[in-house]
Amino acid sequence: MTQHTDLPFDLLPTTVRQFLAAHIVHDADTASSFLTEDAVIVDQDETSRGREETHAFLRDAGAEFKYTTEQVGAHRVDDTHWVVTMRLEGTFPGGIAELDYRFALRDDLIAELVIANHPA
Repeated sequence: MTQHTDLPFDLLPTTVRQFLAAHIVHDADTASSFLTEDAVIVDQDETSRGREETHAFLRDAGAEFKYTTEQVGAHRVDDTHWVVTMRLEGTFPGGIAELDYRFALRDDLIAELVIANHPA
């Protein structure tokens, strides 16, 4: 059964919380440690697969911009799928973006992360 409820950060799965905490401060090494060996990250139709590509994505994504990140929503889809909505404000084109980080977990690690624009 799908649950769509707003959750505070501390009620997200530990893996998701720790990944986001590392990702927000651009710590690709720590963020990568929460991914499965065969993890897939999809960001705006670009796909990274496996340890090396996903680490490079986490290291390089948005590096050319300065921005702040704030969680503005979250919900549990089911036992292994979670969505966290993040608001980014910074020097990138448009200056503000709301993005959904859609997590699929396997064995307490992130097997898939899809980052997409939050529906208006």
